[in-house]
Amino acid sequence: MQREWEPEELVARWTLVEDDWRLIANKSGPTRLGFAVLLKFFELEARFPRHAGDLPQAAVDYVAAQVKVDPGEMAKYDWAGRTIKYHRGQIRDALGFREATRNDEEALTAWIAADVAAIEVSEDRLRESLLARCRAERIEPPGRIERIVGAARAAAAEKFAPPPSPGSAPTSPLSSTSSWPNAATKSPAPVGACSPS
Repeated sequence: MQREWEPEELVARWTLVEDDWRLIANKSGPTRLGFAVLLKFFELEARFPRHAGDLPQAAVDYVAAQVKVDPGEMAKYDWAGRTIKYHRGQIRDALGFREATRNDEEALTAWIAADVAAIEVSEDRLRESLLARCRAERIEPPGRIERIVGAARAAAAEKFAPPPSPGSAPTSPLSSTSSWPNAATKSPAPVGACSPS
């Protein structure tokens, strides 16, 4: 979500329309403002803000003026209680979205690993692809986006890693047997060197 908004952008993106007003209905105070801001944020991003810090202040001020609630009331909106859960459900239903399930998370992980992570290494781009896929499938993005992206990257790396050569043991930079000589092990003599008599 961009942080700075020009006045004409606020009007175009954050103005409450007739359907929005029906959802806001008789809500009041922080609940009215919080719901209105969540609604417009979700319409723009197809996801909910995680906390008040995700919200552009200019947008909060603009929406507050429309719902006739002081913008300072946003600080009183409860981000963890039953009210926000109810608001999120109301917004999802109104916009035709649903919550992500564990099956959705697994399907998204497999899709990113197979179709995206093989050609895209940027974590930000993988995240954007995941959010775009969720929007297209009308799924609220799961809360564990970073974990999904990480699992998909690991699966893609494993799938596209070159196979080990025949007869070689798998190696790891963290394995307990190191190829570096130390005081406890003698280095083998170079090939072709004479052994001492």
